[in-house]
Amino acid sequence: MIDLSPITTVEALERFRELPPAYRRELAGLWRGSGLPTGHPLDGVLENLGWFGKRFHPNLRADALLFQFGPNRLVALDPAYIPLGLTLRLGSIGRTRLARHCFRFLQRPLRACGPTATLEMQDFEGIRSAAMVYDRQPITDRFRRMGDDQLFGMMSAHRDPRPYFFILTRQE
Repeated sequence: MIDLSPITTVEALERFRELPPAYRRELAGLWRGSGLPTGHPLDGVLENLGWFGKRFHPNLRADALLFQFGPNRLVALDPAYIPLGLTLRLGSIGRTRLARHCFRFLQRPLRACGPTATLEMQDFEGIRSAAMVYDRQPITDRFRRMGDDQLFGMMSAHRDPRPYFFILTRQE
């Protein structure tokens, strides 16, 4: 069972640093995501909007934002259409019922036409590990292994010093 109790950003970063690297070729498949509350503006926003997680393809491409619309329907959205700066400034609005309702109507225009990110190996503080680089947003998700079927993720957005932390659990 994953502990998703609120922690500080410093504690989350310490946890991330302690974990072993993840390797990109091991990530292929469907992963369910859960945000780790640290006081980040995105805490609870993705879950409120129906975020499912991520899908990594064997060719090292990825569906960066995978949302669940209905009980059995997963839709990959293109992060390029999401105003990152505004989203980070107005995070509290994204946790409302109104935001959830409006987001359902935006599903079709935000739909991705294919994978929207690439898996790479990158160094972070001296450890080389899998990272997902978004194609058309200044975002990198770095991963560390929590076990065979769990990853600890840290999203970094260019020009925003606050990392967003999340857990991914393999579904396939």
